Amino acid sequence: MKLVDIIPEKELKEAVLREYERRLVLYRMTDERFKKKYGMNFTEFEKKNLVKEKGFSWEVEKDAMEWEHAVEGIESLQEKINKIKKTDDKN
Repeated sequence: MKLVDIIPEKELKEAVLREYERRLVLYRMTDERFKKKYGMNFTEFEKKNLVKEKGFSWEVEKDAMEWEHAVEGIESLQEKINKIKKTDDKN
């Protein structure tokens, strides 16, 4: 038995969309927190090689990994959200 046999496709799409939007908010909050902390965006952070500049401290390394994950998550989720919304527009 498939999930769509139990739950209507529209309901599944809405649930997935809400979850993606919730995660997107969390990633954006993380991005904003690090922008404020370092006074720059992630691209500038990487160009300046701040991890090396700060002596490869664990805090900066950890921030860099978390920030990169958030930035990539924003891009990936936004793309998925747009695709889901486009399928709704076609129906």
